[in-house]
Order: sequence, then structure tokens, then C-alpha cells
Amino acid sequence: MILKFFVKKPNIIIALDFFNKDKALKLIEHLDPKVFSLKIGAIMFTLFGIKFIKELQIKGFKIFLDLKFYDVPNTVFKTIQSIENLGVWMVSLHICGGIQMLKSAQLALKTYRKKKPLLMGVTMLTSLDKNDIQNIGVNISIKNYVLTLSRLAQKCNLDGIICPGNEVLNIKNKLGDTLKILTPGIHLPDNIFFDQKNVITPLISKKYNIDYIVIGRAITSSKYPLIALKKIQIELHSD
Repeated sequence: MILKFFVKKPNIIIALDFFNKDKALKLIEHLDPKVFSLKIGAIMFTLFGIKFIKELQIKGFKIFLDLKFYDVPNTVFKTIQSIENLGVWMVSLHICGGIQMLKSAQLALKTYRKKKPLLMGVTMLTSLDKNDIQNIGVNISIKNYVLTLSRLAQKCNLDGIICPGNEVLNIKNKLGDTLKILTPGIHLPDNIFFDQKNVITPLISKKYNIDYIVIGRAITSSKYPLIALKKIQIELHSD
């Protein structure tokens, strides 16, 4: 069975956070690359590297390389340059790396001879709450913190932001639709994970008109992942 359920918005990105390559391949053999994109994060990139990305691209999938770059501007510049030949569709970096780091990433993209990936800035991890950000010295509300970083992304001409779903409406109200929005931490009401504190359901993501949603453990940790994914698609397709 190949899942071919088109949903105009949000677009679904499947997070392949597996330790076992065969398990990942077993799942994606049921996915239509015209419908789903794939996220490769730190786990699978560390274990299987560039070769695995190329293998997925041969199958027709667009790849979101989610390594959340965060370093001094020169290192980020060279890192963004170094992934040109990967041909990935989207990459992530932390907005809190600052203006010069973000500008360096943009400058690196200008050297590309091939199609540039979307540059998506991470605002705040969905595993954090008010107490967590206060513990690292952020003494403003989550709403204002995410909005401040989103404004910085806008100022530096990033393509979009990665943010908790609960902050999307405030961002849209204050900044309009100038930034693409990607939201991780999407879950069904019956599968909430202990380290995800700031999450929304697929139906809410549709209501908020989010561009991209990342779905990981809601599917990959399910005993019946394809059934879970089908359930999400039906929810997104409903009026």
C-alpha cells in the first residue's frame, strides 16, 4: 500500500529518527514522494551520512536536513557551502546564533550554482516551557521570545521559521505571511510524549494554516505506523 492522500496544507514531513536503516526504508516504501517529504536529523545523519540522503533522493524524496546549525559565523558559512552538493530541499539553523551568523548563512547560499535550499530558523524547541527558558536566562514570555526571534529571521531574510504550533497565530498577526512556518511536535490526542511540552494536533495545524508540519514519533513509535499516518491525513483532509 502506497499512501497518496494529498493535503494542500499543511505539507507533511516525516521525521526519520531511526537507529535502524531498514526500519526507515520499510516505512518509506509505503510513502509517495509526491505527497511526503523526509526529515533527516542528527541520529540518521550521524549513523548513515550523505550516502543515505542520496539513496532517499534517488527514490524521489525531498530532504529536510535538520541539523540545526549553530556556530560562529565563519563556520556556519562554510557548513552551508559544504552541503551544496547534497541537493537538500530545506536546512535548519538556530536563530539565536545572531544576526551575523544568519547573514553568513545567507551569504553562503549566494555562492550556490545549484538550487538553493530553504533556510529555516529554529525559534524554540518544543521540549521547552516557561521554566526552561527562564533557567537559561530568558526573562520574557515564550510568546515574546518566539516573536523576537521570528522578527530577527524576517530581518535576515530567512525563508521561514520553525516554531511551536501554539505561537503561530501570534506570529502571523504580528508579521503577516512573510515567513514560511514549520511546526514540529505534531501529535494525535492519544499519543503525547513526555519530552514534548509545546505541541498541537494535526487538526489545529490545519486551522492555523501552517505551511509544514513534522510528524515523527506519532507515526514511528506506533505499533501500526501506516494506520496512524492515515488517521492524520484524514484529520487534515476533513473540513
